[in-house]
Amino acid sequence: MNMTIKEKILSQLLSAKGEPISGQKLADELSISRTMIWKHLKALELEGYVIEAVKKKGYILLSIPDIVSKERITSYLETAQLGHNILYYPVCDSTQNIAAEKAREGAPHGTVVITEEQTAGRGRLERVWDSSANNGIWMSVIIRPEISPHMAPQFTLVSAVAITKAMEDLTGSAPEIKWPNDLLMNGKKVTGILTELQADMDRVQSIIIGIGVNVNQELESFEQSIQSIATSLKIETGNDINRAALVAKILYYLEKYTNMYVENGFEPIKLLWESYSCTIGKRIRAILLRETLEGTAIGISNDGVLQLRLDDGEIRGIYSADIHLT
Repeated sequence: MNMTIKEKILSQLLSAKGEPISGQKLADELSISRTMIWKHLKALELEGYVIEAVKKKGYILLSIPDIVSKERITSYLETAQLGHNILYYPVCDSTQNIAAEKAREGAPHGTVVITEEQTAGRGRLERVWDSSANNGIWMSVIIRPEISPHMAPQFTLVSAVAITKAMEDLTGSAPEIKWPNDLLMNGKKVTGILTELQADMDRVQSIIIGIGVNVNQELESFEQSIQSIATSLKIETGNDINRAALVAKILYYLEKYTNMYVENGFEPIKLLWESYSCTIGKRIRAILLRETLEGTAIGISNDGVLQLRLDDGEIRGIYSADIHLT
């Protein structure tokens, strides 16, 4: 991975774990002057890092800001490709809109568009997504898998498994997946996923995976109208979560399961998805565009289509619907 000088300095400070690093040592290792080291340290301080200069010993990183900047995410990254091009915006209208534009302009596979706050975040069916500042993960990932367009819809399910595994790794608590694109904890929504496709007739140009995660919100952070249906990782675990570390972990599993799907098909992902599902085996109401169906969700097909057994025994494939557990 090609890191900037500032990223390399931050990586060194993080690796030191509170021990001082001499400015001369940094300058020698990076082949730049002490003055340039100082300038990069000042740039980090402007981003919220607290760095102390200890006479005759060097620099100590005392405090890390809770931001999801490129430098912060890069310091945790374990991927081969995803997240190696990060476009960070303190505020933007929608990462999904920016990512769609960047994808059309040729942004490489694995590009991440991420922000601290969205002013026009959106979910499925153009619904508004509350993307308040500095509490959540609001990002879009551009992937360019070598697949045909009919395989693209399953990436909503691939993403759901990846995010679930990342949360489980980092917090010890796994959400449940509600078909097709919600992650729930104690029955409340903690994550939404939106996948959008750019494609020719025979091949995918790009898939843009929009991910919204409620991370460190308190209950009162949510508007009163959604407090009964929304939650955050902090509310559910009782702990503040390192957002940059969670972003890196999501990218790690998204890369892993994307490669698994492209190489081995949907079956391995399907088994993982069903193991985390709160929908399978439950009685549900599916609100479609022209009708409402009730029955028992019995699984998903190899195309990611929800299989619903109606009360008369008929099995219907549900491609897109609002799902309510009854």
